[in-house]
Amino acid sequence: MKKIIAINAGPRTGWNTDLLIKSAAKGAESSGYETEYIDLFKLEKYTGCISCQSI
Repeated sequence: MKKIIAINAGPRTGWNTDLLIKSAAKGAESSGYETEYIDLFKLEKYTGCISCQSI
C-alpha cells in the first residue's frame, strides 16, 4: 500500500492550512493511500512561526 505523510506546519489548529492538509489527506485515503497526519506544533522541540502577525 502507498503511504503519504501529511505535515502541518501552521500554528493554528482548525484554520486554513490545517483544514487544507486534512482535506488533501482525506482525498488520498479515498484513493487508497494510507495517510499519517503530523502537526509540527504538537512536537515538543518545534519552534516555528507562532503567527503573531508582527511585521
